[in-house]
Amino acid sequence: MPLLYFIGWHIEIWRERVVDMEMIRIGLIGCGGMGGGGHASGLLALGDRVKVTAVCDIDPARAQAAAERIGAQVAVTDYRKLWEHVDAVLLALPHDLHCEIGLACLEAGKHVLMEKPLCNTEEECLRLIEKAESKRLVLMTAYPVRFWPIVQEMKRLIDAKTYGEAFHMSIWTEQFTQFPPGHWTGSADQLGGGQLFSHGCHYIDLMLWFLGRPVKGFHMGTNFGTPWMEREGTSDLAIEFENGAVGYHFGTWGARGTRLGYSIHIHCTEGMLEYNRAEGKLYLHSNIAAEKADLDTSSKTRVLMEDNHPGKKTQYETEHFLECIRTGKRPLTDGPGSLQGLRVIWRLYEAERDGKAADLRGLGLEEYAYADA
Repeated sequence: MPLLYFIGWHIEIWRERVVDMEMIRIGLIGCGGMGGGGHASGLLALGDRVKVTAVCDIDPARAQAAAERIGAQVAVTDYRKLWEHVDAVLLALPHDLHCEIGLACLEAGKHVLMEKPLCNTEEECLRLIEKAESKRLVLMTAYPVRFWPIVQEMKRLIDAKTYGEAFHMSIWTEQFTQFPPGHWTGSADQLGGGQLFSHGCHYIDLMLWFLGRPVKGFHMGTNFGTPWMEREGTSDLAIEFENGAVGYHFGTWGARGTRLGYSIHIHCTEGMLEYNRAEGKLYLHSNIAAEKADLDTSSKTRVLMEDNHPGKKTQYETEHFLECIRTGKRPLTDGPGSLQGLRVIWRLYEAERDGKAADLRGLGLEEYAYADA
């Protein structure tokens, strides 16, 4: 008889699935831009904790090149041929392939680290979540920014109210992202939407993590300046949270120059935290001059932390994924949490189309239970 269990199950039901080994064998599926770039670098940085035993790509030359770079012994063009060589897989594929291949890997008993976003639709996300739950396997979305050391420190400082209450969080991402004509990223169906869905999902995830439950929000997007995009290549959004704080994100794939680059600002009642990604520094700005109609907004500035590691620094999220496999701990960016963030985006898109603010209440998965067949 099937047993119902809720999404918030405890670690104990995992223990029989915990991998007891020194080195977890992982396979990379998708050796293109992100797979062969950011993830390959991250995996190489974890050479003492994980062994990349196999890689897969539909382009055999690209698969072979990735295998040589990472040190994998197996390079294939059919992902099903990886399974006998791996305990877990990292999927870096076009978004419309996430569900089909993710389900197949979970069915084969492999833990899955899925490049963001989890899937293009809610139905697909729920299918992956249910499959991972029924198989008692780790399903984690690859949101690397959450795991960067400086972002982790910012979260600690905000939770501890070290500089008072956080009342506004701003995130800027300025980049120039243009792929060749016909590339899958230009298609709204394959991408799942536009720049907000594909890239802004990182920063929706961060705002929910830092600021809590959202109440309402709005989004304005355009492909003016990014005509290669079927949907928006530039986004502005604002979200109000239950505690009264506001989050803002500006992102563009059409920047022809940059000043803010990748920056996070959090205004608190006793100071402002700034993460300048280009400099690799976390600043505290405090003791601002009181406004006296003279536009003097000077304040004291000091560096709280530095991290100058280059690139996307995916080793930190992968390290967390490996820890979850070994211990049975639930990932910080698990399937249900990832789905909540995507629900925010879908509601923002819908409200934008209707010309109104989005109601962002009630995004949790508490109402769902699954059958353990």
